[in-house]
Amino acid sequence: MLDIQKEVLLAKYTTFRIGGPAKYFVEVRNQEELEDALRFGKDNKLDFFVLGGGSNVLVSDKGYAGLVIKNKMCCVAIDGEKLEIDSGVFLAKVVRDAIDHNLSGMEWATGIPGTFGGAVRGNAGAYGGEIKDAIESVKVLDTEKMEMITFQKEECDFRYRHSMFKLNPKLVIVSAILKLQKGNKDEIQKKSQEIITGRIKKLPQGAPSAGSFFINPVVKNEQLRKEFEAEKGVKSKESKLPAGWLIEKVDLKGKKVGGAVVNEMQANYILNAGNATAEDVVILSSLIKQKVRVQLGVQLKEEVQFVGF
Repeated sequence: MLDIQKEVLLAKYTTFRIGGPAKYFVEVRNQEELEDALRFGKDNKLDFFVLGGGSNVLVSDKGYAGLVIKNKMCCVAIDGEKLEIDSGVFLAKVVRDAIDHNLSGMEWATGIPGTFGGAVRGNAGAYGGEIKDAIESVKVLDTEKMEMITFQKEECDFRYRHSMFKLNPKLVIVSAILKLQKGNKDEIQKKSQEIITGRIKKLPQGAPSAGSFFINPVVKNEQLRKEFEAEKGVKSKESKLPAGWLIEKVDLKGKKVGGAVVNEMQANYILNAGNATAEDVVILSSLIKQKVRVQLGVQLKEEVQFVGF
């Protein structure tokens, strides 16, 4: 029996610690409960939103006037080099399980918050790796037809921070299969530790945030790319420049609106410095986009998903 609750504050379910109440809220632990929750939504003519680990989302101060489904599906089945992973499993567990079974290919995800399903949906990546590199297939629930569909990797339109599932919210990711490689456990652990150490040095710790706020944009201005390469000593990849570097260039590190502030360490992080509202974050992010567009001629696009706006 589903425990459907009313007027549940969503702030505590997001890494930003921001957001008003969901009109209806339910936790699901398996596919059957997911289907039951969706039927409840259909019967009551409610929009729905599936919430994973709560990172990469900004929930409106007004909340969500529909059904929020908290994904707690958490099974992992390992068969040799293949892992079948439920979408509600936290990435941290995926990394741990891979290491425990001497499997390489997920070290890049060390320290990334959120769930496996969210990582697949957004083709998460870091330190030269992306989730698509290891995906073999993805199983989804078509919420219109209420039937399961399996997509092979080639059908998923994986690109930089993109998949077909981002464009079709009616397809809810239930699980996916990863194909990793056998490796040396000590070497895998060493690489994973190096990555977490690097993240601690580079990224803000402690203060609530949604993670990287903007996608690294393609920059056509060759002079700007050369300036970045000269300053950082690295080549831009596929003509993209880090959003944080662009924000830094327009002198917005430390910029504050209400309780929301641009992080001093990594400018592509907006922090909840204390009692920030979603409105504070929207105003600050709009200011960032405007200054980067006007001063540098680059249009930033949010990586964070806006919910309830």
